[in-house]
Amino acid sequence: MDWIVPTVMLGVATATATTFDDNIYLTMFFSKTNRTFRPRHIVVGEFVGFTCLVGISLVGYFAGLMIPHIWIGLLGFLPIAIGVNALLSRQTIEEDETVDISVANPSHPHYRQVRRTSLWHTLRDPQTYRVSAVTLANGGNNIAIYIPLFASSTLPRLSIILAVCYAAIGLWLFVSYSLNRQPMTAVIMSRYVRRAFPFVLIWLGSSIVLENGSHQLLYALAPSL
Repeated sequence: MDWIVPTVMLGVATATATTFDDNIYLTMFFSKTNRTFRPRHIVVGEFVGFTCLVGISLVGYFAGLMIPHIWIGLLGFLPIAIGVNALLSRQTIEEDETVDISVANPSHPHYRQVRRTSLWHTLRDPQTYRVSAVTLANGGNNIAIYIPLFASSTLPRLSIILAVCYAAIGLWLFVSYSLNRQPMTAVIMSRYVRRAFPFVLIWLGSSIVLENGSHQLLYALAPSL
């Protein structure tokens, strides 16, 4: 059972690196709630969008069942490359670097009806998928990190990592809801986290490469170079 604590730490690092930026658009979404666009749309939409990202990335897990891990581990260089690129570019979040978070027009006939609050009706509401679409559009780096990580994980490890990531999504939703009166606070918080973002990605990628022994392939290729 010695693997549990390191796996939880890996899950925390993964969740922080891939989901913390969600605070920015979630806070802005919460600031735009009205009688037709409710917090439940944001909560359900965020979880649906994140689940889609996980579903896409699970392709890597199933690939890991068929391909030797020493080769799968080479995918760890992808988050390393993203981290190095972010470290070199030192991109910062500008105030105008936002996504389209427009909501439906409350005067539309569809929204003049009495709103139903069941989970089923929330899932069917187009407002929910406006949030999901932003989550998916913001999830390119998530997939790049999740695929090699999932592919190199056993089912118990994968379960823990996903549990931590979903818990992080719940935490960000709570924090963003609390900050909805101060949307710029999320931007400032994200700026500080982005300073550590490249190093977390490099650490994650290095862990994937080393745990799968993929660095041995580089040693084997070195004499022929």
